Amino acid sequence: MRTLLAIAIAGLIALPAAAHEYTVGALKIGHPYSRAMPPAAPTTGAFFSISNSGKAADKLLGASSPLASSVELHTHLNDNGVMRMRQVEGGITVAPGETLKLAPGGLHVMLLGVKQQPHAGDKFPLTLKFEKAGDISVDVKVEDGSAMPMPPHDMPMPH
Repeated sequence: MRTLLAIAIAGLIALPAAAHEYTVGALKIGHPYSRAMPPAAPTTGAFFSISNSGKAADKLLGASSPLASSVELHTHLNDNGVMRMRQVEGGITVAPGETLKLAPGGLHVMLLGVKQQPHAGDKFPLTLKFEKAGDISVDVKVEDGSAMPMPPHDMPMPH
């Protein structure tokens, strides 16, 4: 009976780690990941969700990682049929009760000057800086599957 109880408790303790979620203040960061990239790629993106269970908006102001020489918040904009990647100035607001998804082709964290390209199965640290909740360090898991690099800054849209 004690063995079964110990196994059950160990399983409950392991659940948050398996869920790959992080909490800071009223914010929950869900499933931070990156895509496997070619070995010589100088940039990579980080993607995740941010859920705000608080009563006030918060703002992702920026990020940092020892993996890259600089880290920026980016988005993709459709400019007369051409997708353009641009830095987001002033941060990304997460309204109360909102879940915001940072994903390929939309808002994302761009790591520039990558010092060593991580491989599928690796993880790397990323510190997110929020206006109200403060800083939180997360582990970004590098996933296999889409080994395509981030789209270039100016890419024509298919017709």
